[in-house]
Amino acid sequence: MEKTARAGLERVTRPRLYEQLVEQILAYIESAQLRPGDLLPAERDLAERLGVSRATLAQALVALEVLGVIDVQHGTGAVLARRPSVASVVKGLREHQSRLPEIVEARSTLEVKLATLAAERRTDQDLSAIEHALDVMAKEIDGGDRGAHGDELFHEAITAAAHSSVLAQLMAFIAEMILETRMESLGQPGRPEQSLASHRKIADAVRAQDGDAAAKAMLAHIELVSDVEPAPLAADPLRGDNASSSGLESTGI
Repeated sequence: MEKTARAGLERVTRPRLYEQLVEQILAYIESAQLRPGDLLPAERDLAERLGVSRATLAQALVALEVLGVIDVQHGTGAVLARRPSVASVVKGLREHQSRLPEIVEARSTLEVKLATLAAERRTDQDLSAIEHALDVMAKEIDGGDRGAHGDELFHEAITAAAHSSVLAQLMAFIAEMILETRMESLGQPGRPEQSLASHRKIADAVRAQDGDAAAKAMLAHIELVSDVEPAPLAADPLRGDNASSSGLESTGI
């Protein structure tokens, strides 16, 4: 009897710190009766009231942005886009994490080939579009933004330079999933600058019409941007938590 009962039990998975923060932020949105279009507290203020570092908070905000709950606007802050239930957001977060490896596989297959073809087939006009994308991303980063628009323009320019309509259609098919990983990756500390540097290596190889170098540079770039592991339940620099912590303390936000 006891053996049968135990067989039906499963180990409880404790939520990651960023999932707890997401729940706390959603609870605040509900209690403050925020409506779509309303601003959340400034990031510095929100991190202080939650008792976490801004880097850890940024991961929670990026997760909410990926799921369309908030829109993080440079110079304005986090704006509420919709008010979902906590359960639906947590489910969405876990589904997103589970499909990340498949998104990376798809990008590795498609974009490495696109980079090779771009190096072989690019025109002067294609190079101008690639350079423009790099300039846009650099200006965004210099202005304190994540460079997401420039990042998107760069990958679109590489795709266009490959002159393969079928591969371009496949990229368009997974564009929304790539957008999820783009926002999450560029939300990592120091990642925008790293991503821009790897873009420049790809561009150099395409400019030199070196297909092998372009493929290697693109693969290295995808490996870089796919490193979006969220914060575990372990210690946050400001909170002094440890792995045995049962969750966030009451924050009063």
